[in-house]
Amino acid sequence: MIALDPKTTALVLIDLQKGILNMPVVPHSSKDVLDRGMMLARQARDAGMPVVLVHVGFAPDFADVPPQNVDAPLSHASPLPADWSDLAPGLRQEGDLVVLKHQWGAFTGTDLDLQLRRRGIRTVIMAGIATNFGVESTLRHGWELGYDFVIPEDGCTSLDKDLHDMAFSRLFPRLCRVTQTDQIRFTA
Repeated sequence: MIALDPKTTALVLIDLQKGILNMPVVPHSSKDVLDRGMMLARQARDAGMPVVLVHVGFAPDFADVPPQNVDAPLSHASPLPADWSDLAPGLRQEGDLVVLKHQWGAFTGTDLDLQLRRRGIRTVIMAGIATNFGVESTLRHGWELGYDFVIPEDGCTSLDKDLHDMAFSRLFPRLCRVTQTDQIRFTA
């Protein structure tokens, strides 16, 4: 069981948006990850913690997409559906912070760090899709900025089971505390 102080903890949910929730993912279904994210968000709001909903979006002409001069560029529909970056229905509640990013990680080019620091946040619970893209990139950058992270394995999923498993067994334990969603508690 991991007990966290709600005064210095925030919940950050990565890319729980229509376009990404429709992708084939493993080892957990998009529905399960969304349900767990919504459960964590309810608990965080009840404890008075900030809830940050991160989503990714691009200009219609993809002018703001990171360079694709790589060996394995990500493919995408052109243009993306109009609702591709819309957050999952029912996820956003009054008072939630919303961060729009234009790459994998949620810190670069956004005000996420500012929003967390000004609220006195030292610990971030993070979940979302995809483990080895948005979650991992945000974790790495946030760890370098000095945040402590708690990541529930069952609150994340990926496009590839081996990459999900590798992140949780080899990488994440060096950068954060790994747990399950039902093992997170908030202390007064």
